[in-house]
Amino acid sequence: MLEGLIGKKLGMTQIFDAQGNVVPVTVLQAGPCVVVQRKTVAGEGYDAVQLGLVEARKLQANKPQEGHFSKAGVPATRRLKEFSLQQGADLEVGAQVLVSEIFRENEKVDVSGTTIGKGFQGVIKRHGHSGGRATHGSMFHRAPGSIGQSAYPSRVMRGMKLPGRMGGKQVKKRNLRVVRIDEENNLLLVKGSVPGSRGNYVYITRSNRA
Repeated sequence: MLEGLIGKKLGMTQIFDAQGNVVPVTVLQAGPCVVVQRKTVAGEGYDAVQLGLVEARKLQANKPQEGHFSKAGVPATRRLKEFSLQQGADLEVGAQVLVSEIFRENEKVDVSGTTIGKGFQGVIKRHGHSGGRATHGSMFHRAPGSIGQSAYPSRVMRGMKLPGRMGGKQVKKRNLRVVRIDEENNLLLVKGSVPGSRGNYVYITRSNRA
């Protein structure tokens, strides 16, 4: 069986479960995906497939991309990702993969994506520092304070929390529960939030820590 799918974050909403409790969920457009390339133990040394996310907006492929997709006999896709195959599973090149074939309701999944970039930020916003006094002539408001020692070891230690670029990193949220699957529209509703803004590409894999 395939380990995951490529998807898109559509946004957040809330639904009611069977007991009438409100459940905050993130709606993911999970597929449909097509198998663009097959990796085998004999050829590449491992079992995996390269998937492409099928979207309404077509990719204006260059010549190397056209050759890659025409060899598989599938239309050019904007996003490609490799996923491993479980032992004994097999997928042919050109096959379509749907969300209902990979995941089940109440199953735990991992979702990885790129977080929202917030640019260069100080220690208060980036690390949650409390800051200094705001009254009585204080001139120490949002500064980071002392970052090292003067006598020993006379240097800034590795891992010191300092101002810098915030966000825009690849992050994985683990053990998110699949609340509902819409087979007709290829939608996956998972409990909680996932990285990135609306329209961000995400990679959904079956959790191995459930």
